[in-house]
Amino acid sequence: MGMLQLKHDTIHDVHVGARRVLFHVPTTGLFELDTLSSAVLDLFKDKGQVTPGDVRDCFEGSHNADDIAQTIRDFLDLGVVTDGPNPTQDARPPLKIDNYPLSTIILNVNTGCNLSCSYCYKEDLATPKEGLKMDFPTARKSIDLLLAEATMRDRINVVFFGGEPLTNFDLIQQVVAYTEKRCAEENKIADFSLTTNATLLTPEIVDFFNAHKFGIAVSIDGPKAVHDKNRKTVGGKGTYDVVSDKACMLLARYTARPVGARVTLTRGVTDVVGIHRHLRDTFGFYEVGFAPATSADISAFNLNAEELSEVFLKMKELGRLYLKAALKGENIGFGNLHQLMTDLHEGTRKSLPCGAGLGLLSVDTKGDLNLCHRFTGSTLPTFGSVDKGIDKPRLGALIEAAGKRAGTGCETCRIQNICSSGCYHESYAKYGDPLHPTYHYCDHLRDWVDFGIEVYIQILNENPDFFERHINPRIAAKDSTGQFAILSGQDAS
Repeated sequence: MGMLQLKHDTIHDVHVGARRVLFHVPTTGLFELDTLSSAVLDLFKDKGQVTPGDVRDCFEGSHNADDIAQTIRDFLDLGVVTDGPNPTQDARPPLKIDNYPLSTIILNVNTGCNLSCSYCYKEDLATPKEGLKMDFPTARKSIDLLLAEATMRDRINVVFFGGEPLTNFDLIQQVVAYTEKRCAEENKIADFSLTTNATLLTPEIVDFFNAHKFGIAVSIDGPKAVHDKNRKTVGGKGTYDVVSDKACMLLARYTARPVGARVTLTRGVTDVVGIHRHLRDTFGFYEVGFAPATSADISAFNLNAEELSEVFLKMKELGRLYLKAALKGENIGFGNLHQLMTDLHEGTRKSLPCGAGLGLLSVDTKGDLNLCHRFTGSTLPTFGSVDKGIDKPRLGALIEAAGKRAGTGCETCRIQNICSSGCYHESYAKYGDPLHPTYHYCDHLRDWVDFGIEVYIQILNENPDFFERHINPRIAAKDSTGQFAILSGQDAS
């Protein structure tokens, strides 16, 4: 061999007890290093550029020459070392969008909401009386657009959003009936879901959801004192008591699918472990996911830097409980870490933050197409309408720009293919640009992924059956909505 050099941007070392694991940045693959591969990697890390003489000096008499040569070939095959120029990690063909494989449409059925949550990001939010409701012709055209664009899909996803979507339940019923009729004609399966504040749930509504196998998430922030701090009625009263009663009724009556809880963490609220325990033990939610608020319009509700650090420390504390349970074969329903386990097990490699603009679009009450549900009512231009269709040239230009990392901190970041610059709306709310990297999360997310790798390796070595039972079904059911984005942004409902 000639002189070889290490491509530092392609690797990240993680030590898990006595084990040494190589995180391969380009593929998000994990490789456990043996004694020889560790020694070869250390030689390259120490010298940067390695000659055949360096290899002889380091290993002569201690390892078989063929084994050394094979290890170096393995590193070459992975692109960890190279005998040519050493480009930055983003030296790859620019992203080119030729197809728009739409699978999910989000219907913003009403801008009105019966709550007035202090941290809500919705720019078009209104009271129930003043809310703009989507009509059935607009919703029907949305479904027709989805089916026209999803010709290669066996399943489509229809998500109902608001405001509070149950303030327009009549429309939801109409849409479900029409969608199921059209899917029967197209030989497709329709999945329905919504996020609700639960206050308007009735046994009859829950039975309807059961009959049509809705995916349901309830927005609830924790115990009474925490929840009532921000989640109030339009009249200013706390809503924990009514949400608690309705959530208990839902969880006792609903059997079609697991029900999750979505928690928004705001200024002064960092007790991730206590909130998770309350929502799992008191209510029995299947999974609890946490969204730290860092870019709400009213800065008084955003976590400050110290609180955000505390949140991630508490998430790791809860993560250790997740690990302890996983080694027994149990899943305690910590949504954030469970999603990270899914990404690592699947070897997720994201070129884009999520499926917004490709697999997913959101329709507002006027029928305009938004990048996702978080952008309805914002100043970000829309991308066509249900009447005119998708403005694919302009949408493609934005998505292609989102795939460019050159000149940003993402270009050489080790978690670039897991985070992929972060949530579009988080960037828009924080920096005024949906393509701006979410730098305020970077250090925390890198540390969080390192923690996740440690957890993953321990489970893989001590109870690999956990992935077969709890992760593989999740991968099989994955849609295009970009679940990792649960780490950022705030809930609307």
